[in-house]
Amino acid sequence: MSYLMEKIARLHASVFGTIERVLDGWFLGLLARFVFAAVLWMYFLNSARTKVGDGLLGFFTVSDNAYYQIALPAVEAAGGDVSQVSFIPWGAMVWAGTYAEFVLPVLIVLGLFARIAALGMIAFIAVQSIVDVTVHAVGPETIGSLFDRFPDAAILDQRLLWVFPLVYVAVRGAGAISLDALLSRGRTRAHGAVAAPAG
Repeated sequence: MSYLMEKIARLHASVFGTIERVLDGWFLGLLARFVFAAVLWMYFLNSARTKVGDGLLGFFTVSDNAYYQIALPAVEAAGGDVSQVSFIPWGAMVWAGTYAEFVLPVLIVLGLFARIAALGMIAFIAVQSIVDVTVHAVGPETIGSLFDRFPDAAILDQRLLWVFPLVYVAVRGAGAISLDALLSRGRTRAHGAVAAPAG
């Protein structure tokens, strides 16, 4: 019996060791970015579009809608007049939040400065969740609860899953199939070419 268990353990180690070696360094970073792109990229792009003006030049104009979505308490304090909302801190937060929603997802999908972009998106999702709870006053069914039998609450359940691939990218990087890896290889070659004559 112990011989059989040893054979099974060896087979298990061999199969999964091979899988791990084959996928090491490229697969999980690529998969995390693919999951982000497939599930969240269009969500954030559409959300960001609601915060800017129409057309190509409209992209450079933050709309009133952005203020209502991000800084509703400041807009209400200004009597609904967005032009009366102070730039520091509210306007700066609205501008940063609006363009972060465009730029950070693109950087993650391309794997360019992916660790910083992933940290930025984690912070963005955290702030988005806080705004939903405190400003938009979503109900307990939307907030949900961890460790319960319902996996579909929009904030605690779904956004925890949103954050997981971002945490992977922030901790381990975008992987070998990314612009970060391409830049790193280019820097290594450039340093090697410079260092070679001295050797």
